[in-house]
Amino acid sequence: MTVPAVPPAIPGDGPPTEHTHAVCVRLPATTDTTVLPTAWREAVQKALPGRGGHAMRQVDIAADAESHTGLRCRNEELYRPLPTGSMVDGVLLRYADGPTDMVLIACRAVLDAPSLRALADATTGVVAPEALEPAPAQRVLRTPTCSAVRGRRDFAAGFGSGQWAASNPAATDRTGVIRTSLKGESRDVLAPLAVAAGIALGRYEDQRHPVIGAVPGAAPRQRYSLGGADFAMLLDFDLDAATDTAELIVEARHRLAAPDDHWDPTRFRTAAEADVGRVMVGFLPEARTGELPCQTAPFPLTLVPRRHSDDSLELEAHYRLRDVDPDTAERFVRHAAHVYEQITQTTGSPTPDDVELLDSDERRAVVAAGGSRASALSIAERIDTMFAAQAAERPDAVALRSEGRSLTYAQLQERARRCAAGLRALGVVPGDRVGLLLGRSPDLIVTILAVLQADAVYVPMDPAYPADRLAHTMADAGVRVVVSDRDDGPDVPGIPVVRPAEITAQVPSASLPAPRGGADSPAYVIYTSGSTGQPKGVVVPHRGVVSLIAATQEDFALSPDDVWTLFHSSAFDFSVWEIWGALLTGGTLVVVPYWVSRSPEEFHRLLVDERATVVSQTPTAFMQLAEADRWLGGADLALRLVIFGGEPLDARSLGGWLDRHPAAECRLVNMYGITETTVHVTAHTLTRHDVQNGTRSVGRVLPGWRVYVLDKRLRPVPFGAPGEIYVAGAGVALEYLDRPQLTRDRFLPDPWAGGLMYRSGDRGRLRPDGVLEHLGRLDDQVKLRGFRIEPDEISAALLADPAVVSAAVVLEETIPRDPAGRQIAAYVVLSRGEASDVRRRLAAVLPEFMVPASVTALDALPLTLNGKLDRKRLPFTAAQRAESGGRGRAAADGGWLLRDLLTVWEDVLQVPIGPHDNFFETGANSLHVMRVSTALRERGLPTVPLRQLYLHPTASRLARFLDSGYGHHESEAGQS
Repeated sequence: MTVPAVPPAIPGDGPPTEHTHAVCVRLPATTDTTVLPTAWREAVQKALPGRGGHAMRQVDIAADAESHTGLRCRNEELYRPLPTGSMVDGVLLRYADGPTDMVLIACRAVLDAPSLRALADATTGVVAPEALEPAPAQRVLRTPTCSAVRGRRDFAAGFGSGQWAASNPAATDRTGVIRTSLKGESRDVLAPLAVAAGIALGRYEDQRHPVIGAVPGAAPRQRYSLGGADFAMLLDFDLDAATDTAELIVEARHRLAAPDDHWDPTRFRTAAEADVGRVMVGFLPEARTGELPCQTAPFPLTLVPRRHSDDSLELEAHYRLRDVDPDTAERFVRHAAHVYEQITQTTGSPTPDDVELLDSDERRAVVAAGGSRASALSIAERIDTMFAAQAAERPDAVALRSEGRSLTYAQLQERARRCAAGLRALGVVPGDRVGLLLGRSPDLIVTILAVLQADAVYVPMDPAYPADRLAHTMADAGVRVVVSDRDDGPDVPGIPVVRPAEITAQVPSASLPAPRGGADSPAYVIYTSGSTGQPKGVVVPHRGVVSLIAATQEDFALSPDDVWTLFHSSAFDFSVWEIWGALLTGGTLVVVPYWVSRSPEEFHRLLVDERATVVSQTPTAFMQLAEADRWLGGADLALRLVIFGGEPLDARSLGGWLDRHPAAECRLVNMYGITETTVHVTAHTLTRHDVQNGTRSVGRVLPGWRVYVLDKRLRPVPFGAPGEIYVAGAGVALEYLDRPQLTRDRFLPDPWAGGLMYRSGDRGRLRPDGVLEHLGRLDDQVKLRGFRIEPDEISAALLADPAVVSAAVVLEETIPRDPAGRQIAAYVVLSRGEASDVRRRLAAVLPEFMVPASVTALDALPLTLNGKLDRKRLPFTAAQRAESGGRGRAAADGGWLLRDLLTVWEDVLQVPIGPHDNFFETGANSLHVMRVSTALRERGLPTVPLRQLYLHPTASRLARFLDSGYGHHESEAGQS
């Protein structure tokens, strides 16, 4: 088979450093270095006829050879990119204490390691240049040529990130070496080693089709016959199709024995550009006497088997320090060797999934790292009992403030006990569930506490939700009674609705029997989006809440001096943390009115006026607050602690806040958690480094909680490798209400500590220091502005519409890295009617945050060859709206105010809008409304309260409202 020669070098470009290698020779003191440049030129001309080369450089180093400066200078030359247009380079390094090093560098595609050594021998006079024999074309490298690999992505973007991340990407000592014994088959080592590396790589990267590079070995040739590097090829492994590892070894052996039959340079180049060639196995020459160790790793991690004279095996690994962390490299080599031993020594042949990556000691170490370093913590107390202790200790301290009204701990306790007695009088018995349909007011907190004191379970519902969803929650939860402050709530047969005042009207005293339920009895049921098409109730016990507050109290220094805010709906579990974080530590809870929570400026003023010290925010909401803080000049805030949760955080967006509020004054903490694990699981205090560089870290587990990162067989994965996050310990919920099969699927026995562990569906990795990194979801669930959304629930609601034949729901990003640009988009095939009508009907059954920003009608949903939804072929709805708009500001003929309003809305939404277009039907969400309010103010237009933007959702209506003077409208009712 004739293989094309390496093409000429491309002018103005040289090979990437990962495709060069070098030899460094310490010259004897008697060497006449003055003749070496001429000898080098002659040797290069002989080795590379017609290719030429650069003159050998000479560098004087004002430092000793073995000094730090000397080593740094030598390493800089060893890894210096080749000069433009050249495939070889040479340099003499003369040190202050006398020694001289000769460094020769070449592109692997042109000269392999033996050839480079031969070139060194010819230069130093060991052999005459005439003895060199350039290799014939068929012996030239058949891996990607220098031009083929030029488009390859830097490994630092892939292999050098995440579990492989280098601790020092700028390291000048660019190659590290690890050695470990290799037990098992020693006659034919390369094929099983390739399989072992492939299995290990698949586990490390959660891939079922891992791809590695392999070098079978050099073609035989005379000592001074030159040529390109040894044949390199790709080996890919289908871990699903293989019946056992023996089958994989046979296939690898076959391909390594006949490499020409499997060589596909186009595929190799494609794989390289796709960043899948990260580990290579093969044979590399060992250093000779007089040579300094300087072998560059051709791949980020190269595994080299070495056979000793006693026939024992050693595995030598070369890794690039700028790409791979040394500890990670050491672990991978150890795991590959462990797999090699199993697949070559084990009786029978295990399947790829049967092979264990970790030994028993390392499994114990990984499991232990996911536990808290603090003492185990699980508080066997009830919430109401802990609150009663606070009320007894500080009866006159302010427990609650809301719009100018306040309640002391004693007053709150007394009102709650009278309400609890009233609930008992209404027939509520221990274990009953009580629905709460209350706005943000003292009545909400009083009733929550009263339900617990009555030994019952509270089921919070957001008054802003559609009536149908509220009715479903009431019926599904089987509530005994609903406490509501609304006149327009849903009417569910058999479920009475009472107002807070009615509960206590007929109660003569606050006498109550002691609760029979203990710490493990249910405290509340919160409904989350469900993949089956209906929301599901999560049943959380008292123990989880009390343990959460106890787990954080010392670290966060929570005390009676703190002022907390209740910013979130009681139907969002973040409110559990806000309410009880304040009331179980003796602090003051400030109830934030709904419309204040929608306005960053008003919320900022509330924080200043109330001297709030602890605030909890989703990252999306906090970005709006931070913008208001910037606009207001970093006004006199008393905040000392900001807790992030509910959705992933991009720490890089916090730089401006830290400039105004240094971390020493206001601590920023990113927390990961799930409703099913009682709000929070881990905590990570953000640093300036995190803000500057970004981080996926969500910190270490809280005392009393445990996290495991497991594979599909519930085995711990290695440190740094991705897997599914499981949560165990004090915060794990009891069950999904009346969903036994779903409960069995998600709440599993904890094999290490007993009890239950919750299968989160989140992807993550655990570092050796116990820090958890969150890598997203394993399914289609999304987090949008803090809300947990199952697209399947939206799809089910769409398919319940008689006009919808089929539907698909996806999350789109209209503006990259902009929270306001993330939106739900729905695509439907209709039997009749318009897509806009479908969206309006959908808004009547789903909460606002789940209503798609757009519903697009298609003739048919695009499908893959396998009959699955082809998401890539769905039309991008934002672009469609922009193309189909055409009715924007040019169509406005209502004066300057209307034109300016349209300009602002179009700039914020990035789509054309007509005077009568409803902003929210055009894709606006709460973040857009906040930005519009800010933009109006910055343009000098009339300040518009946020509620008026909701009440006047078209530019024409808003313009008329502003023209008429909106002072008369301030009495209009808003949401709770």
